[in-house]
This record gives sequence, structure tokens and C-alpha cells, in this order.
Amino acid sequence: MAVRTSKSKPRRKARSRSDAPSVLVVDIGGTKIKVLSSGETEPRRIASGKRMTPAKMVEAIKGITKDWKYSVVSIGYPGPVGNHGPRSEPGNLGPGWVGFDFAAAFECPVRIINDAAMQALGSYEGGRMLFLGLGTGLGSAMIAENVVVPLELGKILHDDGKTLGQLLGRRGLKALGKSDWRAVLEDVVESFTDAFMVDYVVLGGGNAKLVKDPPAGVRLGHNLTAFRGGLRLWDLESIQTHSAGAAPAPKPITPRREWRVV
Repeated sequence: MAVRTSKSKPRRKARSRSDAPSVLVVDIGGTKIKVLSSGETEPRRIASGKRMTPAKMVEAIKGITKDWKYSVVSIGYPGPVGNHGPRSEPGNLGPGWVGFDFAAAFECPVRIINDAAMQALGSYEGGRMLFLGLGTGLGSAMIAENVVVPLELGKILHDDGKTLGQLLGRRGLKALGKSDWRAVLEDVVESFTDAFMVDYVVLGGGNAKLVKDPPAGVRLGHNLTAFRGGLRLWDLESIQTHSAGAAPAPKPITPRREWRVV
């Protein structure tokens, strides 16, 4: 794994893992929302869908995690994210996500990142990696030498005028059937591998399990990679922390690598 060093910067003493915040990771999907907390081994789920608003989500998550303890929250959001949180409303959920105060609702510091970027962060093993999330739509992100770049490759038009998100998402799978869906995916992966000059591609999301015998340079992501990414999110120094009221946000553990989210 590439490691960036700087001789001009004094070496800082890393905080011990015992001082690390306890993280609740929230992975928001179009059909379900999965949560997992530090120290737990089994994710918990709630149904999402067109009626799911952020207020309903927080209420439901608090309900199913009453016996869990956490001090900060990581959120993987299905759409573009900026310094102030979601930049657009999700197509498969209810309204009200842009401008919602997640830190106040959860009553603790919150970090938000695109859901595909969070899964990519949990899948990364060095070098130049492209992540494709096969779920309700097509999520995408690239990490190049520890720089996380959220992408919207699902908006690219395919030959028949439909977007890649429409073809490779849940509806496209139903319309095409597994065989033709796999064929489109294979062509897309080959094209993106060449276009982005990546070392490897990771396929994640609920429908990645439908890919049989991935070719060389392609591997299937584990269903817990989003949660690993959510934990790693608190090692990043460059990402915005949303604090609840006057509560101070915990300082990040000094990372062993330099990360930037762009």
C-alpha cells in the first residue's frame, strides 16, 4: 500500500485505540438501511423506500439500537455529499435530506459521505481502485493512492439511451435478466478498467453476489465493507464533522496514511 511521508513534518504521537470513538455506522440503501456499531458483529436493518425521511430514519435507528452505545455516527448517503451534508435529494427515498441536521437528531457528532465512497473506503487495499456498487442503482467511487473520489458513473448514457444506473440497477436486472445483465456489467467493467487505468475493481452492493467467477483484476466486496469504511471515516482528517450543539467533536486518530476526500 502506498504511504505518503513528509520529512518536514514532526511525527505526532498516535492516540491509542482505547481512546477511539465508538462509532455507529449507518448504510442507507433504497430498500433497506443497515446499521452496525463498534464492538458489535451483527448488523441490524430497517426497511426504507419512498416514505423514508431522515427524521423517520433517525427515530427508527434509535429504536433498534437502544442497547448499543456509541459516541459518533458515520452515514453512507445514496447521493452527492458536500461539506454541509447531502447536496441533492435521493431518488428512492422520501424528502427532506438536504439541510437536515443529523448531528442534532442523533445528539452526537456525525460524518457523512457518499455510500459508495464509504464502501470503497472499506474495500481499499492500496494502489488505484475502482468501486462499483450494484444495488438499487449504480454507486461508484475511486481511490487513487489514498485519495477518495466519489463518482456518479450511473449517470453515463449507454448505447440504447438508458443510463448505466438504469441498466445495472435493480430495475435493469429485472428487465434484462441475469445473463444479459452480467454481459452489460462485464463490458462496463472492462471499459472502466481501461478508462481509469485502475489496478483492480471491487464489485459491492446487494447484487454483486450474482456475479459468478469474476475475471482477473475484479473481486467481490464483503457485505461488511461499508461498516469498515464507516469506522475508517473517523481516521480521516480532511472530512467535515457535524457537531451537535456545542459538543466538541472528537479529534481523529492520527492515521498511518494521509487521506483526502475530494
